[in-house]
Amino acid sequence: MIGLIAPMLATLVPKPFHRAGWIYEEKYDGVRALAYRRREGTRLYSRNLKEITGEFPEIAEAVTGLSDSPFVLDGEIVAFDRQGVSRFQLLQRRSLGEPIHPVFAVFDCLERDAAGLLERPLTERRRAVETLVPVHRGVLMQARRLPRNGLTAYRIARRRGWEGIIAKDDASTYEPGRRSRSWLKVKCRNEAEFVIGGFTAPSGLREHFGALLLGLFDGPALRFVGKVGTGFSRKMLADLAARLRPLQTDKSPFLLVPRVAGVTWVRPELVAQVSFTEWTADGKLRQPVFLGLRHDKDPSECTWSAREL
Repeated sequence: MIGLIAPMLATLVPKPFHRAGWIYEEKYDGVRALAYRRREGTRLYSRNLKEITGEFPEIAEAVTGLSDSPFVLDGEIVAFDRQGVSRFQLLQRRSLGEPIHPVFAVFDCLERDAAGLLERPLTERRRAVETLVPVHRGVLMQARRLPRNGLTAYRIARRRGWEGIIAKDDASTYEPGRRSRSWLKVKCRNEAEFVIGGFTAPSGLREHFGALLLGLFDGPALRFVGKVGTGFSRKMLADLAARLRPLQTDKSPFLLVPRVAGVTWVRPELVAQVSFTEWTADGKLRQPVFLGLRHDKDPSECTWSAREL
């Protein structure tokens, strides 16, 4: 049986493409998860190997019921809106107590009947998924595959409002912890993760804070990329304020201090997922909207050199 491993990651590319021998799947907007089915039950782990079984007990229970033999599944925990589109902010709202039902979309099988499959081609690993996981039942589903033409797949994703597509080499092996060129992602929506470096004072009827100051690490220094003041519910504002309070500091975490009035600085330890329309010419986010906190991302992963353009 395989031990605990970091999941394989996809590399972002700027535009859709088609390649023979590649398959195309929906790119989900959720939380990456590995499910380890062992004799004593199932444990779920995030991409940074934090155990999240307690956050999604219904998924762990459903995975346990698939088979008595040991196996390991890779997928994305998501929540769908009424149009069937996965939205990360719905998972954020669930964490604050709203009755939102998660689904585990499974796209890979790393172990079957206690035999490791990491060195086997994706086509074989996908067959293992299909023998274990229902197409869609309850909180489990197989990740949706698209036509084998990458350009057609991308047009479908755009039309349906998905976050994007993932293209995978059907002959590729599984590369734990590596951002591989055998898996490529193409986005339809601009969403990315940024480090929170401070917040402004509230005004009007807003409580707790006004906007979050965001940054990306440019080498060891944090580079200011703008502030986000929309996308917060009252519960989100209260929850974020409670998380930011113990991180307050007298010193700006940004190398070049932003010219923003009324700022309270915080240590750069929290990661926010934000949607935006584009980057401005001076390297700032245009029309950013807060979607939620990423507990599965380390701030050091949010870098200027790897920003999503």
